[in-house]
Amino acid sequence: MSNAAFRVQGNARLKGTIQPQGAKNEALQIISAVLLTDKKVTIRNIPDILDIQKQIQLLRGLGVKVEKTGPNNYTFQADSVDTGHLSSDAYQENAKKIRGSVMLLGPLLARFKKAYLPKPGGDKIGRRRLDTHFLGFQKLGAEFQYNPDGDQYYIGADRLKGSFIWMDEISVTGTANVLMAAVLAEGITQIYNAACEPYIQQLCKLLINMGARISGVGSNLLTIHGVESLGGAEHTILPDMIEIGSFIGLAAMTQSELTISNVSVPNLGIIPDTFRKLGIQIDVVNDDLHIPAQDIYEIQSFMDGSIMTIYDAPWPGFTPDLLSIVLVVAIQARGSILIHQKMFESRLFFVDKLIDMGAQIILCDPHRATVIGLERKAQLRGIQMSSPDIRAGVSLLIAALSARNESVISNISQIDRGYERIDERLNALGAQIERVEL
Repeated sequence: MSNAAFRVQGNARLKGTIQPQGAKNEALQIISAVLLTDKKVTIRNIPDILDIQKQIQLLRGLGVKVEKTGPNNYTFQADSVDTGHLSSDAYQENAKKIRGSVMLLGPLLARFKKAYLPKPGGDKIGRRRLDTHFLGFQKLGAEFQYNPDGDQYYIGADRLKGSFIWMDEISVTGTANVLMAAVLAEGITQIYNAACEPYIQQLCKLLINMGARISGVGSNLLTIHGVESLGGAEHTILPDMIEIGSFIGLAAMTQSELTISNVSVPNLGIIPDTFRKLGIQIDVVNDDLHIPAQDIYEIQSFMDGSIMTIYDAPWPGFTPDLLSIVLVVAIQARGSILIHQKMFESRLFFVDKLIDMGAQIILCDPHRATVIGLERKAQLRGIQMSSPDIRAGVSLLIAALSARNESVISNISQIDRGYERIDERLNALGAQIERVEL
């Protein structure tokens, strides 16, 4: 449905319990790792979203046997991979459509000694370079070529040898890719300045279960003793922390009482406390989060009374994927806040749509926006708008649900890339979101 849109009724008051989907960012890495072995790998809690469907399609194209054993459960077996398919037009065309395709490079290089990739797509949120991935592969002894005419990358090696790798940036996908290449390299690899997100910890857990030798999990220094081959394993993907944060924001913005169930509290890091800085009440009950309906939530100040700033940082800092949500929720808060998006320079450009809806936001530059809370003295108005990327799309959906009248959000394939049946799941709680063709 290329021209699909959401028609959203405002004044939403939701109530009930919602369970988060499996983590998209973890799933993209985990299902790429199945290429590292010819044995069967079982993965549970895979979210049924566009980006994951496209990644599974890429694996199928390479000859991986994929069997769906439940709504979100799969088995994979890469025992007859056709590496010749990598240079085919069909593979190149499909790989272009999804940024996650880059995650196949490390496993293909480790096991089959070569990989091709077109420049991948994904969100239009600013430059997202791949140098970190390729510099890591080169340190392991791989040869890198870039063809600017075809916008195509090639990486190859007769053999990979362990090395000390100082990551030039704390990249989650870069760390995952180099890690997957290193587990089958000869000797010892150390990855310093490694990302240590729960996604990386989960990938390490799977690889260790497959027979890899990795120490330092959860820190920024990973030590990998290369092994000759890996076996099969079973793995369950964590709940999606970005969706959990989105639901916290949704509850606050729409004055709704929501319970978010089975959230894996220890893996949420500072996410709940960051939303508490906006004055949002979040109660932890066993492994659930309960957000009571709140008329007013007040943004805290720093201890010296200065304006609160929330910025993104590598884990265990606050994830950039939730800054758009924090920004939207601040619209109806009491007080003001500075949102500083350090990692991507185009992520805040969706605020013009929020300003059209009546929000008081000053876009200081591509990286910073100041939100002056309305304290619910004025309600947002519904408008027609388009979703520029996954996270902005859901932020606009939250704004639309809180508005006083109807909104239409087009380009919702961006939202479908990261959120599983979001309209159906929110409608079950009392929202009125209709999927329409424009």
